[in-house]
Amino acid sequence: MSKVIQNSSTRKRLTIIVPVYFNEENLPDTAPALLGLGKLLPETEIDVIFVDDGSGDQSFPVLRALQLRWPKQISVIKLSRNFGSMNAVLAGLQASTGDCVGMISADLQDPPELFAEMYAHWLKGNKSVLAVRQGREDSLSEKLFANCYYYLLRKFALKDYPEKGFDLCLLDRQIVDDIKRIHEKNTSLMSLIVWLGYSPKQIPYVRRKREKGRSRWTLAKKIKLFIDAFVGFSYFPIRFVSVMGFAFAALGLLYAAFQAYYRIFHNVPVPGFATTVVLISVTSGLQMFMLGTLGEYLWRTLDEARKRPPYVVDQIFPKQDDHEAVTEITNK
Repeated sequence: MSKVIQNSSTRKRLTIIVPVYFNEENLPDTAPALLGLGKLLPETEIDVIFVDDGSGDQSFPVLRALQLRWPKQISVIKLSRNFGSMNAVLAGLQASTGDCVGMISADLQDPPELFAEMYAHWLKGNKSVLAVRQGREDSLSEKLFANCYYYLLRKFALKDYPEKGFDLCLLDRQIVDDIKRIHEKNTSLMSLIVWLGYSPKQIPYVRRKREKGRSRWTLAKKIKLFIDAFVGFSYFPIRFVSVMGFAFAALGLLYAAFQAYYRIFHNVPVPGFATTVVLISVTSGLQMFMLGTLGEYLWRTLDEARKRPPYVVDQIFPKQDDHEAVTEITNK
């Protein structure tokens, strides 16, 4: 069980950001669980920023009702549509005012009580505290995808990335300000946190099974995250294309030399149709793969050049005693 933290110095503020997307069933449990951290951190001000990421269910009305119940601790930000979980967190970071800022999903698969232990490490001077998964109560397919993703990410992009990943974390205000100054789109926020460094403290835990509702973390979103992480934090894809191009060019020259040798010195006829079909099929497929990889980089370059905001805020409902968030939050 987490220990109660006593802080005799000036009163600190912990802001917790929760992206919300089709979570109406979980929210009535999520808000009390997070605000209940006040019992473990009695000398700390705790406020929660819920960011409705274009939910199509009753999540937003539920959030407004929760805010009316805890008006001095809950803020609600409503985005104009679904921009993705990471962009919703960015909107929350822009509005956050805490000395340290936590991030957690709304489905309670990550235990909120870990914030007490993470906060203790922050008080000791750790600017980045990550709750890293040692296991997960998920399906076999989800475990397989996650294991492959994190293995490849550690192998080719960020060698210091936690072996089984993390979603729950606590960041010092300095790191939050660093993230706010980085105006990257189509990136992985968790990878960015690891890339920033600061020697993060890691706390192991087992991710719980989702009890209510169903996950909207679809295969398409997982694939996009996979591509964003590799394109954004590794030169491996573009280097792989270069190496494959050189390798196939070399093989082509060797094959041509082989055929020429047998034709000139052994009078062996060069097979035509089958060889041509195989070579065209292989090289065409390789060229399409290379063009697709280059296209990913070009599209991201275009997206950055257009300077479109990563999210658009529809409405902001700050907690009663906090008006700084309204002037601080931007679409940048």
